[in-house]
Amino acid sequence: MPKPKLIPTPEMLWGLFKDYVAHETAHPMTKVEYVGKDGETKHTPLETPITFMGFECWLADNDYIQDLGHYSANTDGAYDEYRTIITRIGNNCYVHNFKGAAVGLFNANLIARKLGISEKTQTELSGKIETITGMRIINGTDV
Repeated sequence: MPKPKLIPTPEMLWGLFKDYVAHETAHPMTKVEYVGKDGETKHTPLETPITFMGFECWLADNDYIQDLGHYSANTDGAYDEYRTIITRIGNNCYVHNFKGAAVGLFNANLIARKLGISEKTQTELSGKIETITGMRIINGTDV
């Protein structure tokens, strides 16, 4: 008899992800600045990047499960019904961070590294110097 799953349905996993996003939104990180001639303390809330690893930590902190490795790996097809939700969660994390970096909300270099995106510059010498710059997804197709 198969071992019962700690997160019994894909719908519950999706609901937990939405709870994680709500938690991160309600508990932003805070930047502390000292402004003015008297150095008055100013606390500025900052949006927190939504990440798959952060979601796993949130699940562990809330005693749901220690990690989603078996759900993601789908070893022996035991988690087939979770594949769509795992992909959806990963895509949501990717899009949130990409958009945040694109509008300057998050550090673009850190997010690009985390998302596997790199900026390449190629220089060709043929009597004159031409520089071609573009974005390329390392583990996918060129953009």
